[in-house]
Amino acid sequence: MRLFRLVLVFLLSLAWFLPSQAQNTRMYNTVKTKLAEGRQVVGGTVDTPDPDIYCAMANSGFDFIWIEMQHSSLNYTDVARMIWACRDAPAVPFIRIPNATEGDIQKATDIGALGLIVPMVDDAEKMEKAVHFAKYPPEGRRSQGGGQYGRLWGSDYRQTWNDNLMVIAMVETLIGVDASAEIAGVDGVDAVFVASGDLGSFSGRRQGEPEYEALVDKIKSGIESAGKYAGGPSAWMQTREGYQFFQGPSTGSLIRMGTRVSLEEADPCRFLESGDTPVAGENPCP
Repeated sequence: MRLFRLVLVFLLSLAWFLPSQAQNTRMYNTVKTKLAEGRQVVGGTVDTPDPDIYCAMANSGFDFIWIEMQHSSLNYTDVARMIWACRDAPAVPFIRIPNATEGDIQKATDIGALGLIVPMVDDAEKMEKAVHFAKYPPEGRRSQGGGQYGRLWGSDYRQTWNDNLMVIAMVETLIGVDASAEIAGVDGVDAVFVASGDLGSFSGRRQGEPEYEALVDKIKSGIESAGKYAGGPSAWMQTREGYQFFQGPSTGSLIRMGTRVSLEEADPCRFLESGDTPVAGENPCP
């Protein structure tokens, strides 16, 4: 009987120990893992609070979801529900926060975001504060508090968070371009995103113009010198070398594109003028 009890205690201890060990080595930020392997990652942009739309995006093949809180009416309750509704989806949640305040960062991380995208970064100090607010002590001052993060990512969340978090800085202004090397060099910043549209807005130049391309080159040079990942729009995936982190189309854009493709497959003449030929050698459109 004593031997039986000893064996039972041993088996129960082993059953507790092995899951514990597995949890402690779990890497739940798959985006960070893919980037470390040299792969490109792309995130679909969601700016609507509908959990069904979020789940459709999160299960469609994207590596992460770019949850848009800077240029949308989404609030943290909306986003918490979206993340929870599709907590097992392969695309992990990243949030473009409204600003790098301590409150925004605390809320975004508490509801389960694994990546923070910080807009309108003009200097290194902004990113130093963002990293400080986002990481647990001793590296930062994130309050442990509450939230759904533990139910999403497991009991080892606190122990693995500082290594699994991704922080991305967006360079959008001419001031940010000048400071891009210092921004990229901040400890805890994983990537710098070249905001192509805003860069054109602030500079008054278009992509392809020498002045615009010089700005992009300066940002990228600073990123490379710091050994960080370079990001940009998904249109750059096949046209520019050295970029790994991409923002994909929004739900609205994908609905428009998907609708057009679906209608063209059903009726190749739908968007063509009468007399045009959908495919060479076929009958012209009526």
